[in-house]
Amino acid sequence: MRVLITGATGLIGNVIVQKCRENQIEVNYLTTRKNKLTSEGDLRGFYWNPAKGEIDPKCLEGVSAVINLAGSSISQRWTQSNKKDILNSRIESLRTLRSAMEKSDLSEIRSFVSASAIGLYPDSLDRYYTEDQSEIDNSFLGEVVSQWEEEISAFNKFSFKLATIRVGLVLSMDGGALPAMVRPVKSYMGAAFGSGEQWQSWIHIEDLARQFLFVIDQGLEGVFNGVAPNPVTNSRLIKEIASVLNKPLFLPNIPQGLMKAILGDMSYLLFVSQRVSSRKIEEEGFDFYFKNICSALKDILHSEETPSDIFQKEFV
Repeated sequence: MRVLITGATGLIGNVIVQKCRENQIEVNYLTTRKNKLTSEGDLRGFYWNPAKGEIDPKCLEGVSAVINLAGSSISQRWTQSNKKDILNSRIESLRTLRSAMEKSDLSEIRSFVSASAIGLYPDSLDRYYTEDQSEIDNSFLGEVVSQWEEEISAFNKFSFKLATIRVGLVLSMDGGALPAMVRPVKSYMGAAFGSGEQWQSWIHIEDLARQFLFVIDQGLEGVFNGVAPNPVTNSRLIKEIASVLNKPLFLPNIPQGLMKAILGDMSYLLFVSQRVSSRKIEEEGFDFYFKNICSALKDILHSEETPSDIFQKEFV
């Protein structure tokens, strides 16, 4: 089996590639960086430039499934320029990939799985969201995810199974939000944000990588939430980080206005509340290794070695 992965050199993609190699799944990957290209054994790199609609069509040869993770990080200042890049990077990647697929023999491809985000769901302290929720968050985040998923839906024209995974707060010390939460706690400066009551639907990166491959293996289609079974409040998350690190918390909660002054509109990410259900993927038979925040944080923060970046380690 060979899988094509976009965004393979990113946080999530890197772990998915490792899981593929552990399971003897060969990988084609697309990258915009020519110094990340290789063609060795089970791992083959292909160049693309979605901003210009450029892609090496050979990337689809021998492929039976596609995983799309392409898109610039949402965790950057929401300037007008960065907002445009955040949205366009997702839309242009999908359009470039779809254009290549329209001109290729897709007889071997049976599954296409794309990342999305729980940022689609409206900000709420009391609602519990499942995949059939139709309302969209009235924010830049909701706008991005809505247009992202609309572009994903265009792949319904093909005969393969199409699935979307709405990713939550990914727990990893190799990137994402967790290192930024851990550093202040280690420095005795940890504190919850705002009321601390906002829900954060998290997932251990190992479980998220497994979920992408599970969807392919089971031939699933439709939308699935990429979150663990037990969301926590921001206050609980910070307390659990402090507990695992054996550090005290004594500072008052950080006011929303202060973070808005420091981070601008991007501070919305710290205060938005989305309590999201994992029931649908569990009903398909997926078993989470890390169902509770305590066990997930202990695994991540007590690990002597974080997952290696195979692209940095082996091919650069």
